[in-house]
Amino acid sequence: MSLFKQLLIAIFLFMLIIFSGSFIVNLESSRDQYNNQLLSHAQDAATALGLSLTPHVDDPAMIELMVSSIFDSGYYDAIRVIDQTNGKILLERSEPSTIPDVPGWFVSLVNVKPQPGEATIMRGWQQAARVEVLSNPVFAIKRLWQSTLANLLWMLACSTVCILAGAALLRRQLRPLNYMVKQSQAITRREYLTQLDLPKTPELRRVVEAMNLMVTKLKSLFEDQAEHSERLHNEAYLDSQTGIANRRAFDLQMQTRLSDEETASGYLLLLRIQDLGGLNQRFGGPHTDNLLKHVADMMNVVKSQHANNDSILARIRGGEFALLCPGVTHNEMLNLQNSLNQQLAAFYATGMSDINPVAHTGMVPFSAGESPQSLIVQADRALMEAETHTTHQTNLLPVVQTDAALEDQHLWFTRLENALSNEQFQLFFQPVVDCQNTQKVIHYKVLSRIVDEKGNSITAGRFLPWIHRFGWSQRLDQVMLSLTLKQLKSYPGSLALSLSGNSLASEATIKQLLNPLKSNPQLAGRLILELDENQLPEPEQMEVFIKSLNQFGCRLGLQHFGSRFDMIGHLSQWGLAYLKIDSSYIRHIDIESDKRLFIDVLHSATHNIDLPLIAERVETEGELRVLQEVGIYGAMGQLLGEPAPF
Repeated sequence: MSLFKQLLIAIFLFMLIIFSGSFIVNLESSRDQYNNQLLSHAQDAATALGLSLTPHVDDPAMIELMVSSIFDSGYYDAIRVIDQTNGKILLERSEPSTIPDVPGWFVSLVNVKPQPGEATIMRGWQQAARVEVLSNPVFAIKRLWQSTLANLLWMLACSTVCILAGAALLRRQLRPLNYMVKQSQAITRREYLTQLDLPKTPELRRVVEAMNLMVTKLKSLFEDQAEHSERLHNEAYLDSQTGIANRRAFDLQMQTRLSDEETASGYLLLLRIQDLGGLNQRFGGPHTDNLLKHVADMMNVVKSQHANNDSILARIRGGEFALLCPGVTHNEMLNLQNSLNQQLAAFYATGMSDINPVAHTGMVPFSAGESPQSLIVQADRALMEAETHTTHQTNLLPVVQTDAALEDQHLWFTRLENALSNEQFQLFFQPVVDCQNTQKVIHYKVLSRIVDEKGNSITAGRFLPWIHRFGWSQRLDQVMLSLTLKQLKSYPGSLALSLSGNSLASEATIKQLLNPLKSNPQLAGRLILELDENQLPEPEQMEVFIKSLNQFGCRLGLQHFGSRFDMIGHLSQWGLAYLKIDSSYIRHIDIESDKRLFIDVLHSATHNIDLPLIAERVETEGELRVLQEVGIYGAMGQLLGEPAPF
């Protein structure tokens, strides 16, 4: 029983004891008083009647008249006139004692009895008769009942007021304790809340201040570790002059993408600023650094306008930049290249460079399975060919288009429309296992595939770019959520499903997406929804999404984490179920010691807030061994289980 209920019951029992004690004291006092009054009343009536009857002791008619007159004028049970010589009753008047509007149990409880009075009737000097008067207690009992009811109502009113006032006071005083419970529960969800409204009660104030201090220390410890991790990450994988990825980060990402069969085909573009050394000599180092920064910012903007969120931009050397764009068509890449050329022309017009064109670009197609070194060589050759022409646009050169670029858009539209309308998606499940015990499955990751007209299975890497291009990401998420919930009805474990950031664009889309969880509340607790770190919505929408998930008891995970370390401070507020480390930081971790250092620091930061880490695409025993030594919670990859239907 809660402290609030115990205190309310204590207040109620206290008021009940006060009322009972007051009632008993008043009852005893009133009963003695009324008994004395009844006795005095009976004796006075007997004395008055005895004196009145003395002159008429031998006149029976007068005796009857006077007795009846007295009996009818007061509250009496009985009046008797008894012959003194033989004890014979000469006259008696009596009436049954009834007490209206008073319950019988109360009459028995108060126990106010009729009181007798007695007087002698004289005949000369002889005692002729005696008068006995028995008073009726009906008046006294009625008054007691009325006063008891009045006291009861008054005490009930006082008790109600006291209980309501006490409840309000207790709620106010115990509010800090309730918030402390929320703080404790939030810590278990890796959220850190501080109570700003300190109570005025000294004891509670000290407790709340101590709790706030503990939460602040935990939050500060996590933020320090997060800042340390971000600093190491930036030093290792970011270009200090431009703020974008460096050559090392680009090589890691490109190697990971090309080795993943789920990666969509796309294009690699290289951009090289002309005569960077000469610019440095003519304009000075600060001007050249400013040019590099503007080119990087410009490419970031163009990338966001024409490429997908998972595209990679990096400065790979000097004045050379690389842009890897999976899932784009040839025409989309030409539009991107034209946009770059227009922006570069503006740099010459504004005097940032005295060479026209400011830079040359070259692009080549790629698909999963190609060699990163070979792709870089092809792109560099295309860039050199562009530099030998009078124009810096390489779209004048013949470009070998990929299979994805040659796919008929109408065919993909029809194929995907049919799959979405009829929910014709194959579900594949890849196990995520405990690092220390690879036989223990933590959950299964849900992957989707479709079947083409010839019966061939098409991976998500091929059809997802078309889904995004047609604006059907939200439809796909709704279909996959529906299919996953159906699968959960027959599978007792947990399943993890990836969502697109487009499904969280507004509160309405979030409500529409999560609507199936209302009718399946028993399944929501075994469902984990995942977001890609590159597709996270605005903080306001993220907060709405997290609150909605908490209402249904559904958990949230973050996948492909590794490039956006600026958001690591928010992890303590989101209550994530886990964090999946991008495979580029896992590949060859047993060989490259700097990757292990990075994972060590990241694990230390997340361990302080009890946030589990899961490694993606673990493919060798050496990689798994290092992850076990570091203490990583879980792992997934070809080494631990290929995607397969149940």
